[in-house]
Amino acid sequence: MSGNAVINLRKVDVFQQKHLVLSDVNLNIDKGEFVFLIGQTGSGKSSLLKIIYGDLHIGNGDGLVAGFDLKNLAIKDVPYLRRKLGIVFQDFQLLTDRTVEKNLEFVLKSTGWTDKNLIQERIKDVLEKVGLRSKIRKMPHELSGGEQQRVVISRALLNNPEIILADEPTGNLDPDTSEEIVLLLKQISQSGTAVLMATHDYHIIRTMPSRIIKCEGGIVHEDAQIV
Repeated sequence: MSGNAVINLRKVDVFQQKHLVLSDVNLNIDKGEFVFLIGQTGSGKSSLLKIIYGDLHIGNGDGLVAGFDLKNLAIKDVPYLRRKLGIVFQDFQLLTDRTVEKNLEFVLKSTGWTDKNLIQERIKDVLEKVGLRSKIRKMPHELSGGEQQRVVISRALLNNPEIILADEPTGNLDPDTSEEIVLLLKQISQSGTAVLMATHDYHIIRTMPSRIIKCEGGIVHEDAQIV
């Protein structure tokens, strides 16, 4: 394991209920790395992400994510692990009854931020990073799909995560907007936050080549190619 690893899985077996989904998983992702995660529906991509964010317990093997030992992860520690992770889903999951600012404020307050000035500063900072500073007072329905996904990415950045897990983040977006979102995630990785992006979009992978991890036949291939 390299000293820069933010995700390190060794000989991990992944179970859903009692069904073995992935066996003997070895995976190493370093600080600031951008990695695509591919595989057919049902190949275990989602299960692998769930292992990383503490939603599934690892069977056999060892796992470290952002300094947390997955093998001995107590339920009470899962929220602390998740503060080190930013999670971006396909279906934005923004609170539709409040502004962009209030969406972000809600997350900060629920993760222990109390100082109003620091909260304001952090919200402006993350919106600046995703190019949406001017949309701070908008409601989600007033934003395009791409803008909503940028808000989701800014939300994922609030607590300075070591890793962003992006699960099909371009699934609901047109090709041009998809490219913009992946470019943004790549820029974020260059500033030191690792990004693991699950996708079905091979056009994106060809347009923006990067390291590929593939789930296939119950196995995780660490350095895969696409044909």
